[in-house]
Amino acid sequence: MTPFAARPFATGPFPWSEAIGFGLGVLRLAPDAFWRMTPRELAHAIRAVRGPAAAPLARDELDALMARFPDSGMEVTTHGR
Repeated sequence: MTPFAARPFATGPFPWSEAIGFGLGVLRLAPDAFWRMTPRELAHAIRAVRGPAAAPLARDELDALMARFPDSGMEVTTHGR
């Protein structure tokens, strides 16, 4: 699973388990300090520790990697291209 900090435009419910685990476990925040943070402050703290999110691969880059490192016993496709 991709860390939520690496999904800046992710949709769906907020990943509370990941956020709490990162805030309390990695950042070692006291619970009251964690709950006083805004989501934006938490996102900045995560980026400070993990670095900026990498841009996703373009389709042709993914196809090149799939051709170079095929899954054993599986046919490599270009997904309709």
